[in-house]
Amino acid sequence: MSFYYMSNIRNFAIVAHIDHGKSTLADRLLEVTGTILKRDMQEQILDSNPIERERGITIKLAPVRMVYKLFRHAEFISASSEKSQILKQVQDDKKSEEYILNLIDTPGHVDFSYEVSRSLAACEGVLLVVDATQGIQAQTLAHMQLIKNKNLKVIPIINKIDLPTAKVDETKQSIEEVFNIPQDECIEISAKNGINIDRVLQAIIERIPPPVGDIDKPLRCLVFSSKFDAHKGVVVFVRVIEGEINIVKLRKTISQIPYPVHFLATKASFLPVEIGFFSPGMKSVDRLSAGEVGYIATGLKEPALARAGDTLSLSTETVVMLPGYKEPKPMVYISLFPTDSDGFASLRDAVEKLHLSDSSFTYAPLSSGALGKGYQCGFLGLLHGEVVKERLEEEFNLDLIASAPTVEYEILKTSGEVIRIHNPQDYPDPTVIKEVREPLMYATVFTPAETVGGVMQLLIEKRGEMAGMEYMGGTAKLIYTIPLSEMIIDFFDKLKSITSGYASLDYEFLEYRQVDAVRLDIHLNRHPAEAFSQIVVRNKAQSEANRMVEKLKELIPRHQFQIPIQAAIGGKILARSDVKSFRKDVIQKLYGGDRTRKDKLLEAQKKGKKKMRNIGDVEVPKEVFMKVFQRN
Repeated sequence: MSFYYMSNIRNFAIVAHIDHGKSTLADRLLEVTGTILKRDMQEQILDSNPIERERGITIKLAPVRMVYKLFRHAEFISASSEKSQILKQVQDDKKSEEYILNLIDTPGHVDFSYEVSRSLAACEGVLLVVDATQGIQAQTLAHMQLIKNKNLKVIPIINKIDLPTAKVDETKQSIEEVFNIPQDECIEISAKNGINIDRVLQAIIERIPPPVGDIDKPLRCLVFSSKFDAHKGVVVFVRVIEGEINIVKLRKTISQIPYPVHFLATKASFLPVEIGFFSPGMKSVDRLSAGEVGYIATGLKEPALARAGDTLSLSTETVVMLPGYKEPKPMVYISLFPTDSDGFASLRDAVEKLHLSDSSFTYAPLSSGALGKGYQCGFLGLLHGEVVKERLEEEFNLDLIASAPTVEYEILKTSGEVIRIHNPQDYPDPTVIKEVREPLMYATVFTPAETVGGVMQLLIEKRGEMAGMEYMGGTAKLIYTIPLSEMIIDFFDKLKSITSGYASLDYEFLEYRQVDAVRLDIHLNRHPAEAFSQIVVRNKAQSEANRMVEKLKELIPRHQFQIPIQAAIGGKILARSDVKSFRKDVIQKLYGGDRTRKDKLLEAQKKGKKKMRNIGDVEVPKEVFMKVFQRN
């Protein structure tokens, strides 16, 4: 393979609000550059995870290298004879010049903004995609703030111009007013139909600056993601900032230096198994040089040794670490337990490996009297938690029970000590609590003007307070402060329902604010059911107690004895209901005959009980834990 100088490399990301066509544009770029043959194309090809395809969203950054020879279409050549000659000469000069275009496809949902920030750290520019039918949306604004912080070149792309509802001129004007980007810098495209994709490629080459780095300096690679491969061990995704890594040279020195490559933060060392780039599958090469994006298969079997934001080098003494990433702060906490108590070891192994490719969630061991051993995990949002749980189940063949989502509360004790808790079981005795504070979010909602009333009513029901409002054409922008605890259960679903799916939401942490909160406990047959405990606002405690009791009565199967269900705050019972007794004998209809039939039925019943959890002497099916906190 020929070597490309940095002047011929462009590293860029595509960012957009969800459903604005980011993944479809990536498909067209791969197709036009010949990276993937048309016969091999499938929609959203970089969304390789089954959950991404099922949900229709991007949840993981995906790097891919494209090689493109610049071609200037006739429409870019002016009618002026003098200018035509100049451009024709430029076109001729470029015919023999190829460019490496390193694309990093990014998520669009607010819960995966950490993935976007990691992508941007490996780039010099971005394609900012805006849907011509919807205009600027909440996450468009959020992504632009990240882009500005990185000081990256922005190429605005107006997508879906072929739709009859497209408002191209209005969208251009909004981009100029909100982002201060001249309208003439916008490129109008239809990613679905491949309109003007060549103009996008030309703009990438002409507007995004090439990477800067010295190939003669000691090697420094920024690790921006990773994954685990059963054969190659930990595979890290890297942007080479300075120097060069050459696997042939490294193998020649193993007699003197058996493990020549080092993680500067974790101090782990290794001899690369393979290096290469994504096209979009892994393609091995002999070397990666300054400015390039690729992967290094470390051969390491311990996932904890590789950390996103770490620096790779050939020396541990003379090289200064690159600035790492800001550690993400979890906002939503969910406890995960294996259905079978023997499955904790498998869960531990799966969590460690998944954390390699998604370091934005946290995990810590947890033990529950009813559910056994598990992990309490912190996520950037509820969707993030749902996706991680699904990935653990589908990619690692696990069967999991999830607790109710909760947030982190700040508690000031009467002694003056301040603690933070996110597990209801850690809630202190009320007699030692002076003040409870909950996380307050600064939320921006974009909604069609005709649905403003319904959205405002929802925000008020969720204890939201208006901080601002403005109209942008037929769209209203609402700014509210709202407690995170009100957002994590059903807020987003209700928002989409009220607006027929047209609303968009972005939010960020604002502060901790005082709240009158209490712990609501559930008792089954007079035994505490810790998994159902939650922290609630006092004035909503009675309605939540009634809801929980009725839901559990509906979901818990009958036993051979009556089961009282109680919801209480401290020693005060707020609600109660009973599950009536019912005797079930799986072999009662069998009279004599072959004992084998009875054994099969009893064995089937035994297997079914493996998916039960005992709370006292009450068997609770797995489905109860998943459904009890769902709102109708």
